[in-house]
Amino acid sequence: MASAITPRRHHISPSVADLDRQAIWCQQVLGFEAIIEQYEVPEPPVRTVVLEARTGTRVGLIERAGSRRSRDVTDPLDACRDQGYGHWALEVDDLDAAFAAWPPADGVRPGNLIALVQPPAAA
Repeated sequence: MASAITPRRHHISPSVADLDRQAIWCQQVLGFEAIIEQYEVPEPPVRTVVLEARTGTRVGLIERAGSRRSRDVTDPLDACRDQGYGHWALEVDDLDAAFAAWPPADGVRPGNLIALVQPPAAA
């Protein structure tokens, strides 16, 4: 009998329009402090950075020169019309403070969303 596979989280990788701006936002707003990997390839022109938070959670941002949105999206549920990566949800202590610190940059594809969730206050 084959042994069970135990997957462990490593990272998610949304495609972004502006790698530098999105990386700064992830660092300043979400606390992804450590850059654990970054590289660039000339053809096709792609830049990536993998950031890690103190919790071990990672995000890999990918920017390809000339990339664009495939279509405009009117609301988050409209992004579900495309199959593939939908969103990544992160919990933050203060949603208003996160957005006030730096509004997020647009993703290249409308389905590449980072959802910020603030848990309800304890009763």
